[in-house]
Amino acid sequence: MSNSSMVTATEHEYVLVLNGPNLNLLGSREPGVYGATTLADIVADLVACARGADPPLRLEHLQSNHEGVLVDAIQQLGPGSVGIIINPAALTHYSIAVRDALVAVNVPTVEVHLSNIHAREEFRHHSVIAPVVLGQIAGLGPDGYRLALQYLLGRRASSKANR
Repeated sequence: MSNSSMVTATEHEYVLVLNGPNLNLLGSREPGVYGATTLADIVADLVACARGADPPLRLEHLQSNHEGVLVDAIQQLGPGSVGIIINPAALTHYSIAVRDALVAVNVPTVEVHLSNIHAREEFRHHSVIAPVVLGQIAGLGPDGYRLALQYLLGRRASSKANR
């Protein structure tokens, strides 16, 4: 199951942050590749950034080792969100289900990877997610998540200014 319970978000605007298989092991899993920062550290940083936004945003986070749980979260929480930040982990390379869910909800989405997937093993070079998201941030460690959030905050501000 996941290490975070899914919450229905209805109070105010939020960003959905999704993390795929094995990311619950960050901090201890291959620190030479993924660093020493834990997923809890990354989420806490994003929560602080979201709270500091003007107006403040809520962060909905879910990590799961199960593809269907992530698909359910995209379908249930994606449509009401300002945007989605997703690190699909190994699902990046083969999950047509996650890809199709992102297409179906049609929400601004940024794909994030802690390591540079293009500089690693050949099988990690291809993302089935990349063609259906706004962009991909890879290789910048935990900063990639913050950059994705800043980008989505900028889009939110631009869309409000154009109303």
